[in-house]
Amino acid sequence: MTARLLCIDDDAEVCHLVADMLGLRGFAVDVATNARDGLTEILHNPPDLVLCDILMPEESGFALLERLSALSCDQLGPIPFIFLTALADRETILKGRRLGADDYVTKPIDFDILTEVIKARLRSPGLLGRRLATPLTRREAEVLSWAARGKTSPEIAGLLGIGERTVDFHLGNAMHKLGVATRAQAVMKASLHRLIRL
Repeated sequence: MTARLLCIDDDAEVCHLVADMLGLRGFAVDVATNARDGLTEILHNPPDLVLCDILMPEESGFALLERLSALSCDQLGPIPFIFLTALADRETILKGRRLGADDYVTKPIDFDILTEVIKARLRSPGLLGRRLATPLTRREAEVLSWAARGKTSPEIAGLLGIGERTVDFHLGNAMHKLGVATRAQAVMKASLHRLIRL
């Protein structure tokens, strides 16, 4: 099966070059030109591996990795995260490694080297490959799925034929298991770990 990669880089030309060159090497490559769109893609259609620039407007690759790390303690499956950047100084490389990046490849891109790095990383679990110790129950996942679609507790209660208090009970349990403080965070984390369907 063809591995699907996600390239996140604010330079659209770099994204398309990576997509073309890695496409010739047998990979399917989706692209995102900012961290926000990259995060959305990871949440809704998790790739097999992420290639990410560091210097991007609005949110850096470092900030994106920190957000993913905060959400990724569990049932995502293996998604290696590789920085692909022009920043080659020692401190930046160390920071990337300390944040948990699985690898660090510098530009200009040597596509033969990048291909071998990708193949090696696809063979081993990545940053986002850990498991939830306590999975959601069927009802918790069901309630959270409706919350992800923007439904309020009273609306979910009506849809499922249960009481509003019962809805809030299941949402509270889900938030506790996911280790988050808000419904929005629970939706994001459960979505990232493929525990609910959007």
